[in-house]
Amino acid sequence: MPQLPPIVLAFAASDPTGGAGLQADILTLSSMGCHPLSVVTAITVQDTMGVEQVMPLDPEWVADQARHVLEDMPVDAFKVGVVGSVEIITAIAEVVSDYPDIPLVLDPVLASGRGDELASEDMVSALRELLVPQTTIITPNVMEARRLAEDEHDETDEPDLEQCARRILHLGCEYVLITGTHGSTPQVINTLYGQEGVVRTDVWQRLPGSYHGSGCTLASAIAATIANGLSVAEAVKEAQEYTWQALRAGFRPGMGQLIPDRFFWAKEEGEDEPQQD
Repeated sequence: MPQLPPIVLAFAASDPTGGAGLQADILTLSSMGCHPLSVVTAITVQDTMGVEQVMPLDPEWVADQARHVLEDMPVDAFKVGVVGSVEIITAIAEVVSDYPDIPLVLDPVLASGRGDELASEDMVSALRELLVPQTTIITPNVMEARRLAEDEHDETDEPDLEQCARRILHLGCEYVLITGTHGSTPQVINTLYGQEGVVRTDVWQRLPGSYHGSGCTLASAIAATIANGLSVAEAVKEAQEYTWQALRAGFRPGMGQLIPDRFFWAKEEGEDEPQQD
């Protein structure tokens, strides 16, 4: 029998465009040499311009999908994206709690790239209380980090990013990677925080355009590199490089955002674009 590839179980919503969500996870994990297992948390109606509707699945169906494959196959990492409801967060938290030695990468998708709300305040609270404490690394952008770290009892509370990271770490996760993709700086600055403070800071050229599924790609790439045996710091470095290259090779199949090319490496070096008649 050939050696098993690393196996990663992704919990996420389905995206018909193939740009984000579960489809993005599958493409990224496959591209990075992993075998993806997929648990659907919700069905969405969306295109490359935004999310129109989200229909969460029954939480028992979510749990059953996961438990059946986990009883059948060994898993090297979990990746969690859009969850859909408080009840689904509870179901996922109960499943992963039975596997405390498996690393968990949490992408706290609270809104779409267009700003469509994907998580209520009750869902944010459930993430804080049930999933973040079981998380190896969480990958919020600046807005998500502030929302996860805000003090609901203090309306004037505006923590800086380091304070956000400390508050999220205090919830129980091991690492926080705050990404600068939604900033207005000429460069994208991503900072990885651990219990002792800043672990690494990486600076990337800000690419033109807006991308559908960049956060899903990065989180899945981190899960893949961890599953392949890298330390968290090295996994974050390699995953960022992969994601940046996928974004640079991105394409625009619809009328909205670009989609990262997760198989950019399969193109021959210097391959010419096909000519149009």
